[in-house]
Amino acid sequence: MNEEQQYLNFEEYIKASEPHKRERAEAWRVAIGLQAVDGLQVSEYLKQTARQHIEGEITIDEAREQIKQYYISKTKHDDDDNEKEEADRVSGNIAKLISSPSFTFNAAGVVAIHRAIFEGVFKHAGALRTYDITKKEWVLRGDTVTYGRWQDLRMALDYDIEQEKGFDYRGLSMNEIVEHIARFISGIWQTHPFCEGNTRTTAVFAIKYLKSIGFECNNDLFEQYSWYFRNALVRANYKNVAKGIGQDYSFLHKFFRNLLMGENHELKNRYMLVNAPSEWSDGTDAGQVQDKYRISTGQVQDKLHTDNPNITQIVQVVGEKELSVKEMMDGVGLRGRDNFLNLYLNPAITEGYIRMLYPDSPRHPRQKYLLTVKGLALYNELNKNA
Repeated sequence: MNEEQQYLNFEEYIKASEPHKRERAEAWRVAIGLQAVDGLQVSEYLKQTARQHIEGEITIDEAREQIKQYYISKTKHDDDDNEKEEADRVSGNIAKLISSPSFTFNAAGVVAIHRAIFEGVFKHAGALRTYDITKKEWVLRGDTVTYGRWQDLRMALDYDIEQEKGFDYRGLSMNEIVEHIARFISGIWQTHPFCEGNTRTTAVFAIKYLKSIGFECNNDLFEQYSWYFRNALVRANYKNVAKGIGQDYSFLHKFFRNLLMGENHELKNRYMLVNAPSEWSDGTDAGQVQDKYRISTGQVQDKLHTDNPNITQIVQVVGEKELSVKEMMDGVGLRGRDNFLNLYLNPAITEGYIRMLYPDSPRHPRQKYLLTVKGLALYNELNKNA
């Protein structure tokens, strides 16, 4: 393997390495891939530094500092240095964010993600925009999405997130769960609260939110299809009645179905061009897409299925309730707390089926446990014919 291949071949780590190296490689791979939404590419130095972090030779903070010092001390400057520096420093920041388990689910949390991503890159990192914007989009043949008014940005974020906090996933099929999540993420993006970097911020927010509600996703889709993800958000938020064009969520649904349900829909940007030539179409309209989704419901059960009967049992016991450890132990018929934690509760939490009511305070005196969105989807599947 030559030096350049060594820096590029994250796939080798993901497929064959020990878990901590695999997790680091996945974080860097997504971080680097997301730069494509703004037409940016990272430097070879960044790839070398990422490899050092993946190998455990340096920490993530040391990697970020090395990248910063590289551009400060660089004596020979190339024409694309500014773009490379942005891509490199933002990639390091995103890799750190994705690797961190912490997540704040409110408008301030969205702002904090933007600040953390663009720290040291934009002077306005973490600042809401103070003017209205339009953007000419190729996929809209030069037209623009209608973005949120700058005076309403904080209110719009607060509203969308508060609505999501109160949303009840109980009784929903996986199809319905995916469609709802796609619309929620779409709404966050449409607000477009920042001057720059909205899609990268939305992608990182989506990754962390999905993990917080129980989905252990293969986030490589954000790396491989970052430009598709952005164009799908554009189409989901564009409407032109005069031209007979309505909001089309089908493309975003395909992305999230691939991400959350392991399906394999073809994701091509040309399919999303408004009034595309017939030879550029994937041959489905919105109604046909829904029918196609229903055919694939068998895949949902496979995706949600667990080979651990203890997890299945505890999911059934918890159901739509909030239970203490003792209540769950009574439900599964165990008296030994250690056995219950090791055989039932910890595996269910690790695999994303159960979460704490107070995750920031594990020893909270009123701690309870409830199903994640993924756990609810499994519970619904298990009981749909009951």
